[in-house]
Amino acid sequence: MKDLSPARHRPVDAMKSPRFTGIGTFMRLPHLRDLTGVDAAVVGIPFDTGVTYRVGGRFGPAAVREASRLLRPYHPEHGIEIFDQLSVVDFGDLAVVPGNIQASYAATVEGMGPILDAGAVPLAIGGDHGITLGELRAVAARYGPVGLIDFDSHTDTWEDYWGERYTHGTWCKRAIEEGLIDVGRAVQIGIRGGLYGPQDRAGASSLGLRLIPTEELLRRGVDDVLPEVRERIGGGPVFLTFDIDFIDPAFAPGTGTPEVGGPSTRDALRLVRGLRGLDFKGFDLVEVIPTYDHGEVTSLVAGTLIHEFLALLALLHRDG
Repeated sequence: MKDLSPARHRPVDAMKSPRFTGIGTFMRLPHLRDLTGVDAAVVGIPFDTGVTYRVGGRFGPAAVREASRLLRPYHPEHGIEIFDQLSVVDFGDLAVVPGNIQASYAATVEGMGPILDAGAVPLAIGGDHGITLGELRAVAARYGPVGLIDFDSHTDTWEDYWGERYTHGTWCKRAIEEGLIDVGRAVQIGIRGGLYGPQDRAGASSLGLRLIPTEELLRRGVDDVLPEVRERIGGGPVFLTFDIDFIDPAFAPGTGTPEVGGPSTRDALRLVRGLRGLDFKGFDLVEVIPTYDHGEVTSLVAGTLIHEFLALLALLHRDG
């Protein structure tokens, strides 16, 4: 009898096809829009005209995909072969509208609909951080208000820029106003850098967000911070957003608003790995600008973090 079970999608075997061959999908996963039996889908959202300084994040998805050729399927720290647990595809890019953030939000909600309707978890590659508002609209429409883990050096809770209420620096405030985030289950980690005044951080805290600035994170250490993060998030649905400027620009220079004095890539990996068991409904990795990168350093960091996100999902599938 013919096996009618859905195919399990995984990367091309690098022992049969060298990693520098083929079309540059994430980890050389199959590029498919058919989501039958799919557990997770990598999707590019190459919108970058919500920024207030450097542009170029529209080229982030392509750069991260190319760097991801170096990644391998087995995760030794977690002791798991990711694609033995997950069927994953590269969904391609959403058709955003350059220069029109509202039209791009609509395209994001529409484009993520099939992924969420299939019960798959989206892992988005930006694009600037403004894209997260569109993603949260799509995720919250399915799951209700979600907890938020935001790795970032900025709170992105400004009221507006030059009278514009929708930018990469305002998405978090708009998401809270729209009821997309359960602020009692929201935490921002890595906040640092110069401000326009004390009201910038105070405004984020007044919205109900728990801020763990970089200095506090580095003083307390990863092992002390993680239990607090896990306790705050609890057992409900959660969305993880990772702005690459969370990481010190010595380790990730290719970004739009770098802030010195940040955590290392090692700190970032330890923090993400410590989040196993949480009920993730979506992820994104944003603000990679390859024109400011060197030797694909930032793109490789970004791809490795998405690999870590996939490992968290694989652990959820294996351990229930």
